[in-house]
Amino acid sequence: MANGKRLPNGRSSIYYSESDGLWHGWVTMGVKADGSPDRRHRKAKTEPEVTAKVRELEAKRDAGKVSKVGKAPTVAEWMRDWLDNIAARKVDPTTLETTYRPKIEQWIIPGLGKHRLDKLFPEHLDKFYTWLAKQGLAPNTILQIHRILSRALKVATQREIIGRNVATLVDAPQAEETETETLTAEEARRVIQLASTQRNGTRWSVALALGLRQGEALGLRWKYVDLARGIIKVHWQIKFDSYRHGCADPYECGKRLHRLPCPSDCPKAKRTAGRRHICKSKCPARCRQHAKGKCPKFCAPSCVAHARACPQRVGGWKFTRPKGKRKREIPIPPPLLKVLKEHKALQDAEKEVTGDDWKAWDLVWCLPDGRPIERRADWGMWKALLTAAGIRADAYRLHDARHTAGTLLGEQGVDIHVIQRILGHAQLSTTRRYTHPTDGLTTTAMGRMGNALWG
Repeated sequence: MANGKRLPNGRSSIYYSESDGLWHGWVTMGVKADGSPDRRHRKAKTEPEVTAKVRELEAKRDAGKVSKVGKAPTVAEWMRDWLDNIAARKVDPTTLETTYRPKIEQWIIPGLGKHRLDKLFPEHLDKFYTWLAKQGLAPNTILQIHRILSRALKVATQREIIGRNVATLVDAPQAEETETETLTAEEARRVIQLASTQRNGTRWSVALALGLRQGEALGLRWKYVDLARGIIKVHWQIKFDSYRHGCADPYECGKRLHRLPCPSDCPKAKRTAGRRHICKSKCPARCRQHAKGKCPKFCAPSCVAHARACPQRVGGWKFTRPKGKRKREIPIPPPLLKVLKEHKALQDAEKEVTGDDWKAWDLVWCLPDGRPIERRADWGMWKALLTAAGIRADAYRLHDARHTAGTLLGEQGVDIHVIQRILGHAQLSTTRRYTHPTDGLTTTAMGRMGNALWG
């Protein structure tokens, strides 16, 4: 009330209450979902204090930074909700389980989880990133954590759970350029020559010539290889989704496989139903990994793992769009086209011998029965091939074959925009990281500079 008159609707009000000896302020922030006014309450011991709080609320309202009614969730609650119900619909399942979830559970929740989402401030993130660096995390890993956190907070802002995304108010951690190596042209020729004598050897010819990603190569099917026109259509890649239970009770389904400590009264050699005996070294009896020091861990009391053994399991191999969802068509170099045709003839003969046991995946490179090649096995074949070619296996990652293709294309004077299309990059800046200038190109460039200045 002011001068005995009622304040207009929507105006903030401040008054003193003798019942509790405090000053109270009420601010109209908007309208609730049911159509009633959204009035927020603040209180303080003095009038200046409550006035400052009221003005802070009014400033948020006027700036359009109004959070939803009710208590905001903690960072831990929101990150798990966002991960399981929002990110899970957009992010690749493998990326979700191998990148997002570990970084959220191991770093974001332990470092920031207890903060209420609307009480998270930039200084909290500054201290968090400093703490991560002290834990020995690489700058690129810290940047990845920052981006995951920022995405989750952006969604919280869009849904009006909080008024602002504090991650945008903090400088992102500085990333370091990833070190990559490329094979020389002579090394690449040695690899291709040796691979030509092996089953699926054309897999590496395509990797070094066209720069296909691993999933794109392993998922390439003959119907997307036009041998008549000499074109490979990179429209799909293959991925393996970890198995998940499809049954109603995952715990009971995997109970016979649960690895739990035996009860204290269990005889040393006895195994009880649903439990495996644990020896003094805390290792399951006859554990094959014991000698390597990698003994399996105990299952959690509410274990829902062991989905591989579930009769109704879901997951497994599936075809998805390439990274960046960019389909592309790549002309096949004539020498490579010739060996691909020979490879097709050999595979057809192999299929004929296998008969009904052949699995009709239509894959260009596959196991002897037609099934897909697992990524780890493919990686092992690459390392073995390098060793057999007299090249240090630890010098080059499998992905470096893709970098090699980009660099060799650049050495041939191919325009960087064309290289971008061949490699399927969404951004030209990414292609630049794949086209490393070699010593030969650098020497030639400096020779021209010398001629320009002293010639």
